[in-house]
Amino acid sequence: MSRPEATGWTPRFRRRSAAARDWLEGHALTLTALATAAVLVVMLYLPVGIVFVEAVLAEGRLTLSHVADVLTDPFYVGVLADVFAEPLALRSHLSGLAGWIAAISVSASLETPVPGLDVPIPWLRVDVPAVRKGLFGFTAYQATLSTIASVALGLPAAAVLANYEFRGRQTIRSLTILPFVLPGIMVAVGFYAMFGRAGTLNALFGFVGLGPFPFIEWNPLAIVIVAHAFYNAPLVARVTVAAWESVDARAVETARGLGASPRRAFRDVVVPQLLPAILTGALLTFIFTFMTFPIVLALGGLKLATVEVWIYDRVRRLAYGEAATLAVLETLLSLALTYAYLRYESAQAGLARASSPPPREPLFPDVRTALSPRRLAIVGYGIVALVVFVGPVASLVAGSVTDGGGLTLDHYAFLLERQLEGASYQTLPWTAIQNSLLFGVATLAVAVPMGVVVSVVTTRAGRGGAVVDALAMLPLAVSGVVFGIGLLRGLVFGIPLPGGWRFQLTGAGAIVAAHAVAAYPFVTRNVSPLLSTLDPAMVESARALGASRYRALVDVELPLVASGIVAGAAFAFAISIGEFSSTVILAGGGDTYTMPVAVERYLGRRSGPAIAMGTVLLVVTAASFVVVDRVGGRFER
Repeated sequence: MSRPEATGWTPRFRRRSAAARDWLEGHALTLTALATAAVLVVMLYLPVGIVFVEAVLAEGRLTLSHVADVLTDPFYVGVLADVFAEPLALRSHLSGLAGWIAAISVSASLETPVPGLDVPIPWLRVDVPAVRKGLFGFTAYQATLSTIASVALGLPAAAVLANYEFRGRQTIRSLTILPFVLPGIMVAVGFYAMFGRAGTLNALFGFVGLGPFPFIEWNPLAIVIVAHAFYNAPLVARVTVAAWESVDARAVETARGLGASPRRAFRDVVVPQLLPAILTGALLTFIFTFMTFPIVLALGGLKLATVEVWIYDRVRRLAYGEAATLAVLETLLSLALTYAYLRYESAQAGLARASSPPPREPLFPDVRTALSPRRLAIVGYGIVALVVFVGPVASLVAGSVTDGGGLTLDHYAFLLERQLEGASYQTLPWTAIQNSLLFGVATLAVAVPMGVVVSVVTTRAGRGGAVVDALAMLPLAVSGVVFGIGLLRGLVFGIPLPGGWRFQLTGAGAIVAAHAVAAYPFVTRNVSPLLSTLDPAMVESARALGASRYRALVDVELPLVASGIVAGAAFAFAISIGEFSSTVILAGGGDTYTMPVAVERYLGRRSGPAIAMGTVLLVVTAASFVVVDRVGGRFER
């Protein structure tokens, strides 16, 4: 029997293997992009599509009855119900429309009960004149108030960070990343720990013999608005500081040289360049607060329901048609707002940083300057910022080790007892921590490659890249609750296939899919700007030396954007740890609950253990973010 080498079989095999390897390497980027597209179709577009289809189906037939029922119900759209019921009589409804718009910004007087509840809802009220906001009207109303509060808190911070130099400035600027790191349910529990009957604020009043005061019961909407400002004011500050530092100081000096006063130069030169960034921050804040869920659910519940909270309630009551219709209408509104944001971002992508940014002056150069009205105003703002931004987090930690009688570890002892007794309880702390960490690691493994591939495609596809970018950024416009409904009704319940097969994704797999879809856009947003600024000559040189397109990407481009990949990975992990909206739907009554879900479950029974669990969530989130950032930093160049 002859050896393989003698027959020439081995050389042929090696040539074919080399040819196959070269083909795979040459088409690796295309194949990876197709695989990513397939994952997005199955895990994103299919679930969202199922929600849209359920909104227009009734007993298997195509119908718009669900949509018509919602649009003609005053409970949902207020006075606009008359307009949708009789669109041809629009002229006679103009006064009602004006009143509805006014109702978004005018305080109310009388309460309207919600069907199925025994208590009146403070936000569904009859204004003067008698005009109802409805569910969508109230959601827009609270989003508008939250946006105003966020801008009012964020702009002074941007002015201080952009114009003054002081110790800790860079650290404070880095902390403006908080909106994307801290879980919403944890922020809600922090505000509960601060403003609750046994909270920090009442403890301070107790020292002078006052209280306790039911701040949350008195005005839960005000607490929700401040909580939203906690989340979004740093975002407004971050985008505004970037714009402020891009202002060319020479243009301001030219205006001053032509006789303009400092105030006139600021108004005519600086403000027009800041306005787009301010509007962008306001638009993003409105989108985020319009789709708000965990903060309202924890602090107000159905008594302060937004569209998102009501969708969640409809799902729990198995009213899927109604939930799907509300989800579609909410998604269409958020898609329009997200499209406006992406258009602005693409228009600003080519703007370069100013070669001569405005100089920063010392914040407190001497005692005399420190007593000036402007510096005193900054100190006053600093006190407000401490109360709003530091107070809830400090109250969360303090509330976990105190009760009405002083220092105690009873809340942590309760969690430990729950864990030790095990099977007799539905929600175990250690199980929640393990699940959160495991889901976070799995999310990294899925979301980071997806985000990088989307970044490469959008930056290399020319005009078509804008279309791909818009389609890939759908998770920014679709809320976690809507996505959770789609996964629940589609992949979790199962999709029939030919031959009697059924495609199904349940338990941990469904939750990881939800987390990865929510997280990968943040990887893309961190990597794409770096990829777009790389010199094409470097890639061309690598290709000229014989590297395939895939090898040039792996060996040249990705190492140069490692910092963006690391930042995106940190975001993805933190988002997975804190994701609540879709997880609370998908976890159900099983053992796949996470720390945010455990916090919400405890909060519905005993506030002390919920605050302690929220503190554990805070520590795990912060530690995880630091570990991912430090480990990833080793690979940066």
